[in-house]
Amino acid sequence: MEQDFFVGYHNFAGKQRVLTRILGKLREADLPSIPAFTIYLQALHRRDVSACTLRTVFTGVHGFLVFLQKRGKISLSSLTTEDLEAFVESEQDRGLKPLSVRGRLHSVYAFLRYLLDRGMAPADVLARRIRIKLPELLPRAMEVEDVKRLLAVIRKVRDRAMILVLLRTGMRIGELLRTRVSDVQLDERKIQLVVGEKSRTGRVVYLSVDACQALKAWIKSRDPEKPLLFYGQGRGSLSYTAARVMFLRYLKKAGISEKGYSLHGLRHTCATELLNAGMRLECLQQLLGHSNLEQTRRYARLTDKTREEEYFRAMARIEGEADHDSRRIPGEVPPVFEEAQLLGAHDQNVYEYPGAFPEMVVAPFGRGDLSGGFSLYRFPAGPGLNPEDD
Repeated sequence: MEQDFFVGYHNFAGKQRVLTRILGKLREADLPSIPAFTIYLQALHRRDVSACTLRTVFTGVHGFLVFLQKRGKISLSSLTTEDLEAFVESEQDRGLKPLSVRGRLHSVYAFLRYLLDRGMAPADVLARRIRIKLPELLPRAMEVEDVKRLLAVIRKVRDRAMILVLLRTGMRIGELLRTRVSDVQLDERKIQLVVGEKSRTGRVVYLSVDACQALKAWIKSRDPEKPLLFYGQGRGSLSYTAARVMFLRYLKKAGISEKGYSLHGLRHTCATELLNAGMRLECLQQLLGHSNLEQTRRYARLTDKTREEEYFRAMARIEGEADHDSRRIPGEVPPVFEEAQLLGAHDQNVYEYPGAFPEMVVAPFGRGDLSGGFSLYRFPAGPGLNPEDD
């Protein structure tokens, strides 16, 4: 019975339930353009978007329609760019992060494009789109010692297998929760992801020795009737919330809960360690399932050992020179101007070029000069010496 929910690696029944709940909420709402929004959601469902996408679109567009109702807009035909700008400002005032605001605005623009193609929205609202600049954050990876402390406190066979697979393969938690036993090939130490979570592109990930051993122990003790690799008690699948609660419990047990690590951070940790070990960016891109190499380059900024080594080498030289200067007495003349070195250099010049400076003498500076050094005074050139030769 459980297999019916995962025909062809798509949870058709689950997506249908999500759509039914969403449409039920829309029927109860008194908002502008509800019929058009209902048709749009049904069109997305026919295009086979994921249940997560349906929820995201509903959240963004529904919030936009509620906002328009508060502004007194009863139809999208009177929509203006100022309405969109005001919506963005209201979401920012609510404290939403830039990424969340951009995501909701993207859902609204896609809905408006759908309406515009059918003559149900003004064209000028899409002529000049609002661009939200996002901060370029570095991935957050776990420190090596924290990884050791985390693994040391995990005793449950299932949980240890889950954490190690995420840590060694770089899989997303959603991908792991949808993985079937038939996708795992322990003899070849790999897992086939038929459909990726975001790009919807399949790929293969590989298992380290410790992850493979943990999976063997779990497969030996798990219920063979369950089609999914990991499942919860009394149900056919394990939810993301349950997996997250499990992970936070182990962080607390390891004494590192205050560092803000997340399940997705295990994916960042895997990528960081592979780059540090010398893996090429192109290979890492395929393993992580990134559609764009620029996504993978973020890890290169985090793990650029060449830049790190050059910085510390240059800084050591700077600190060494600063330490040398700090040993001098304040007001002391640098060694290059000391009497012995100056006289030595002068004598060397005299010996190298005999007769070149026959009337040059070395005289001390005036008594008022605290440096105590010497100065060179040149008298009129003698016979046969051209002053312009200087």
